[in-house]
Order: sequence, then structure tokens, then C-alpha cells
Amino acid sequence: MAKKILVVEDNELNLKLFCDLLRAHGFEAEPVRDGREAVERTRAFAPDLIIMDIQMPHVSGLELIEQLKADSDLRHIPVMAVTAYAAKGDEERIRDAGAEGYVSKPISVMKFVEAVGALLELQPT
Repeated sequence: MAKKILVVEDNELNLKLFCDLLRAHGFEAEPVRDGREAVERTRAFAPDLIIMDIQMPHVSGLELIEQLKADSDLRHIPVMAVTAYAAKGDEERIRDAGAEGYVSKPISVMKFVEAVGALLELQPT
């Protein structure tokens, strides 16, 4: 059975790129364009991994990661943060919020796919 990945990304081009890449590698990808729907969609879709954009309107990816990690039913799901902000200290702040992985934009396709694979290996099957 294909691993399920929820992709939370407000940029339409990035969302399509991430989902297409994941599907090309045999994953089931579920797009979420609005971060305000992320927690509810996580419950409904029950993903094996969440890919989370950090810079979004309405609610930041950091806030969403903190919400997910504070929820006893959802905290076990690994989160890979994807962000254009790669300033000093950003990765540390993102990891402190609870993200298990971090990839900066623009993404390298190979690094992206490798990071996804590494995080999914952490999951018990």
C-alpha cells in the first residue's frame, strides 16, 4: 500500500510540483492549499508524513506544527518543513516547533525525495 503524504502549501506551483514528484515516486499525495484546514485534513487523511510550508497566509506552518505536535492523536506523524526562509536560526526554530525534517526552497528534487524517504523510514510499518 502506498504511503500517504499530506502536502500543506499555499503556492499553487509548489503544491503541484510536490504532489507530482511524490506521485511519481509511488506515494499517495493529498494537497492542502489553506493552512487553516491542515489539522482537520490530517485527521481525515491519516497521512504517514506531512510536508509543511512555513510561510503561509492566515496561519504559519510553525503554528501548525506546534498544533499537530500538541495533539496526542497526531503527534506521531513526522513533519517535513519546506521554506524559502533559510536564515541563520530558522532551521533550529522549525525543529524546536517539532518538525523532524527541513528542506529549503528552491528544492533540489533529489534532496526532497531523499528527505521524504528518510522520514518515512522512521515510521513503524
